[in-house]
Amino acid sequence: MSKFFINRPIVAMVISIVMVIVGAITILSLPIAQFPNIAPPEIQVLATYVGADAQTLEQAVATPIEQQMSGVDNMNYMYSLNATGNSNTTLIVNFDIKTDPNTDLILTQARETQAASQLPADVNNYGITVRKSVSAPLMLIALYSPHGTYDAKFLANYAYINIVDPFTRSPGIGNVQVFGSGQYAMRLWVKPDQLAKLGITVPEIISAIQAQNTVNPAGKAGGEPAPKGQEFTYSVLAQGRLISQEEFGQIVLRETPDGGMVRVRDVARIELGSQDYSVLGRLNGQPSAIIATYQLPGSNAVDAAAKVTKLMAQMKQRFPEDMDYVVCSVSPSIRSRSSVWCWRSASWWMTPSWSSKAWNGTSRKA
Repeated sequence: MSKFFINRPIVAMVISIVMVIVGAITILSLPIAQFPNIAPPEIQVLATYVGADAQTLEQAVATPIEQQMSGVDNMNYMYSLNATGNSNTTLIVNFDIKTDPNTDLILTQARETQAASQLPADVNNYGITVRKSVSAPLMLIALYSPHGTYDAKFLANYAYINIVDPFTRSPGIGNVQVFGSGQYAMRLWVKPDQLAKLGITVPEIISAIQAQNTVNPAGKAGGEPAPKGQEFTYSVLAQGRLISQEEFGQIVLRETPDGGMVRVRDVARIELGSQDYSVLGRLNGQPSAIIATYQLPGSNAVDAAAKVTKLMAQMKQRFPEDMDYVVCSVSPSIRSRSSVWCWRSASWWMTPSWSSKAWNGTSRKA
C-alpha cells in the first residue's frame, strides 16, 4: 500500500487536500468545548411554620420530611436548616451527578407529599415549595436609592413586584431571592393588657380576620333562564379582601347582648409594614434590596448571568427617579474585577438568630 502512494504522489496529495477540506467543513458543526456536569443536582424543600422557633421547626417539620425522604433513588445526602428569625425550614437534597434534575424533582415531590399528613396544619396551609436550584447564588444585584429618596421597604417591594418574576422566567435561573425588608403586609401589634382585660386570645383574632377578610363572589342578576322581557345581565360586585388599615380595624371580634362590639382596633395597633423584619440589605452602608439569583442545575452559568444583566439593563429604563442598581457577580466563573469590588461593598444582614456568632437555629444532616 505504501509503494502505491510513493509511486503516485499526485494521488496522495489529492487525498490529503480532500481530507483537509472535509475536516474544515465538519469542524464548524462540532462543539468547540464540551464539559461534563461537575455539580450534582440539588432539590430544595421550603416550609414555613409561622411563629415557631428552630427547635420546633426541627421536630415538627424537618424530621417528618427527612424520614420520608430517606431512601429516595440516587440520593447522595440531605441536610436541613431551621431558622428562628423567619420560621423557615429549608431541606436540601443532593442527588447523584448522573441523574436528571427533573426526575429528582418528581421523586422529591412524591416523598414530600407522603410527609404532608404528619406536618402541622399551619405548615400545609402556608404551602410547601419544592424546586430545583443550587444553594450558592449566581449573581447579586443591589437595588438602591442614590439620594435616599426610597427606604429599604420600598426598594424590596419594588423588586418583588417588578423584578423577581422576569428573573425567574429568564433561561438558566432556578430561583430568585430578595434580601432586605420583606413584602408589604398588614401588621397587627396586639396589646396584651387589653387582651387580658377583655378575655380575648390571639387565635380568636386570627379566626375573625380569616372569616371577614375573604373574597366574596356575588354572582349575577338577570342571567338565564330569565323571564320574558329581561334584556340585560348584570354582574354583582361585592366587597373583596380588605386593603386599608381602617378596614382591618373595623373587623368585629366580639358582640355583647346590649349591642356593644369589640373591634380589632380596640386590642391592636394596625400598620402597613413588612412581612419579615429578620433581614436587612445594605450597599455601602445605605439601605438597599439585594437580589440574589440562583442557577438552574445543568444550565450555563455564563449565559444565564449575561441574560440577567441584559434584562436588568432593560428594566432600568422603567425605574422611578432616584433608583439605580449595581450588578455583583458571585460565581467565580463569571466574576470580574468590578464585581469583586461590588461583592465587598454589598451585603445583607440578618438578625442574631442567623448570625454565625450567635445563631439561634439548628442544622441537621443525614
